[in-house]
Amino acid sequence: MKKIRVFFSTLWKIITFPFVWIFSKLWSLIRMLLVRIIGQPYVRFETNVSDFWLHRVRAPYRAFRRRHPWPGRIASFGINLIVLLLVYWFVLETNFLYLTGETPSTEELANPDLAVASEIYTADGKPIGRFFTENRTPVRNFDELPKHLIDALIATEDARFYEHGGIDWTAMGRVAYGVVTGNQRGGGSTITQQVAKNLFKIRKKQGIARKGLLGSIPVFGLFVIKSKEWLTAMKLERQYSKQDILLMYFNTVDFGSNTYGVRTAARVYFGKQPQDLSVQEGAVLVGLQKATTTYNPFLNPERSKERRNVVLAQMAKYGYLTAAQSDSIAGLDLGVRTDREKALQEEEAVGYEGYFKKYIAEAVAKWAEANDERVDLYTDGLKIYTTIDSRMQSDAIKALVSNMRKTQREFKGHWGSRNPWIYENGQEIPNFLDSAAKRTEAYKALAKRYPNQPDSVWYYLKNRKHPVRVFAWNDKARTDDEPQITRTEQEFSSLDSLSYYKRMLQAGMFAMDPQTGYIKAWVGGLDYNYFKYDHVRQAKRQPGSTFKPIMYCSAIDGPRNLSPCYQVKDQPFTKVYEEKGEVKKWSPQNAEGYFTYRDMTLREAMARSINSVAAQVTDLVTPDTVAMYAHKLGIKSRIQPVPSVGLGSEDVSLYEMVQAYATFLNGGFRIEPQLVIRIEDRDGEVLADFKDTAVKNRTQVIRPESAFLLRNMLQGGITGGGTSSRLLWQFNPKGVSRQTLYDSFGGKTGTTSNYSDGWFMGVTTDLVTGVWVGGDDRSIHFKGRRGEGAQTALPIYKDFMLRILNSGAYILKPFPTEQELNLIVTKEYKSCQTWYAPIQSDTTNYFENDSLEDLFAPPIVEPRPDSTLNFN
Repeated sequence: MKKIRVFFSTLWKIITFPFVWIFSKLWSLIRMLLVRIIGQPYVRFETNVSDFWLHRVRAPYRAFRRRHPWPGRIASFGINLIVLLLVYWFVLETNFLYLTGETPSTEELANPDLAVASEIYTADGKPIGRFFTENRTPVRNFDELPKHLIDALIATEDARFYEHGGIDWTAMGRVAYGVVTGNQRGGGSTITQQVAKNLFKIRKKQGIARKGLLGSIPVFGLFVIKSKEWLTAMKLERQYSKQDILLMYFNTVDFGSNTYGVRTAARVYFGKQPQDLSVQEGAVLVGLQKATTTYNPFLNPERSKERRNVVLAQMAKYGYLTAAQSDSIAGLDLGVRTDREKALQEEEAVGYEGYFKKYIAEAVAKWAEANDERVDLYTDGLKIYTTIDSRMQSDAIKALVSNMRKTQREFKGHWGSRNPWIYENGQEIPNFLDSAAKRTEAYKALAKRYPNQPDSVWYYLKNRKHPVRVFAWNDKARTDDEPQITRTEQEFSSLDSLSYYKRMLQAGMFAMDPQTGYIKAWVGGLDYNYFKYDHVRQAKRQPGSTFKPIMYCSAIDGPRNLSPCYQVKDQPFTKVYEEKGEVKKWSPQNAEGYFTYRDMTLREAMARSINSVAAQVTDLVTPDTVAMYAHKLGIKSRIQPVPSVGLGSEDVSLYEMVQAYATFLNGGFRIEPQLVIRIEDRDGEVLADFKDTAVKNRTQVIRPESAFLLRNMLQGGITGGGTSSRLLWQFNPKGVSRQTLYDSFGGKTGTTSNYSDGWFMGVTTDLVTGVWVGGDDRSIHFKGRRGEGAQTALPIYKDFMLRILNSGAYILKPFPTEQELNLIVTKEYKSCQTWYAPIQSDTTNYFENDSLEDLFAPPIVEPRPDSTLNFN
């Protein structure tokens, strides 16, 4: 006992010393001022008070303690305890000398800062993703919580919730008795205390400044934390009603599986809204609060069911259910969603919206900076409405996935057991995987672990196999109702995994309205879970012949002022030029491998993608002019003015190409693609509206006449013998006539040297769409014509347009004539539209006489070592 008294006495001195010292110094200063101001009257008053304290209070008290030792000690202990509690309360409230750390202020209690996920919506109001640190969408009204859910919580967690003021002293006494007797069962924490803990993160505060000096002491720190929870709980009870506290609880608690709040939990586990939860479903969620992993219905269904039945029994115990009802419900299954992976994927926002989420974040950050707003996308609960059309986005995903599944199957069959990474001469690239492996994180980690043991590094990379969940195509799928993509478990080493994914072709698709700039669909890859590299805006590849319309635009709108009917002979062309002090020659070949030696109009040459004509026109207008027009039309990537620039030799993004083509559809205005249309706060108040931003900021960069002529030239590639003509083969959307199809589509294919990249750019009056297909490495591709853009990218566009036309997501409108546009066209363009014959049959196959050997023949390349470009 003596040691205990000494310990507490020492602790008391340590705690009170700073107060005593500060009070003594402060009192000395105050006394000096009072004496100087009041003088002798104050001195007499102080003397009387001192005499009263010494003779009337302290002396009788000490006499009482001498006569009655034990009652005196008890009284002394009680007084000291009361003083100690008052001092401790003062320290907690004020964080005096940073002893106990932060506690919520009155303002924080009145306006608790709840981390709420910001949600992303399509233009038609459908949720497609979210930003969050804690995946939470709060319930706004208490009436949305079903009564049985509240009953289950109170019966299980805090039976006297409506009787206490934040602290259940009965439960605290039971806990104290259990600690003393060693038979502790249950805790004494109330619902209000749990709200305080969850809402203000009292236990998660780090650092001495936030935890306090005393809070950082082991064991004693736990008492400080608990004290702050008690104090905050009592304040909450004074500040809010019981209903408000229950609502706070259900909005703040963690339900496991990265779900916070009952609305998110109900959606993840049961696919429902909170008000639609049944008794047994509510019991499952309440049961999770004991241990979110142990009783997780996805991970441990049997334990979850046992815990749910405990909750039901508690409800029966406190009269919320009858015993018969409890027993009857206890026999039911959990009823959780069977599509766990999909449920979690929806919440974690790792679907296709992952490809453009960072650009949404950029748009919001740019707005916030311009308006001096402080915004945290991950906690502020914003509602961000995008220009994405949910139906078009869905159809774009289906079209890309469905067609890439087929293309990948053919690619696999095309190469068989051979490796697809080859040089232009068809020889396999030696040590390709080893070189690629050195760029991986696995290699870097092993190299750091074994800095002087390269053999060990490669041993683990090649031989250390482990279960890996990999992306795979479902080759058995026949309809959209069946999953086109599967995820399978494989035993792979790091090098096995690298080899597996390197053999996979990638794709990207992007569609926007050229009149408004609104982005309608954005599919950056096959599956964001496995391929996070965005092939719309992040990736840059050679566009091949899809760049030719930009080059012809520089010829028609630029200083040469040519017309679509201007003629150039299809003949060999050689350009001698100097690069970095070295004289070089460039002689492009046509994709067909021969020259016709006849005059061709620009319209025909673009439609047929004749390289020799494109090269001569580039030389005529100069590469510098071509590069300048590329930038005028919206391409921000570096475009070097080299002789081959007009054939698409410079790397650009799909995003830039779609923006450039949009200029041909909207009268010559460059318009920035727009993704975010409106931002609202968590209460639905509009913070920013960008409805007409893109239109207001558009810039006229080419003449309306030039835009009209380029659009007309794009039509030439679709409706006749051009490289894009296969778009209309067996293309019969509901209720659309053949003539309407002829009058409504334009497009351009693109294929780069060695078939590394396949492109297609499709245009209609209100929609510009770009598709790219290729390997992540340029050396991975088909060996022959199966790798053309007309056979890899065009089918995706065709499927997409067929879907949106048949579903009614898009209405096809013929291109407006010059009369409808009130446009005076001074250049001749009609007389050179007669070079082609209209398609006579949807089933016409212009390649039906090609042999398999022809289709997969090596590309025709110029034998000169400096000639590496062969675009079509």
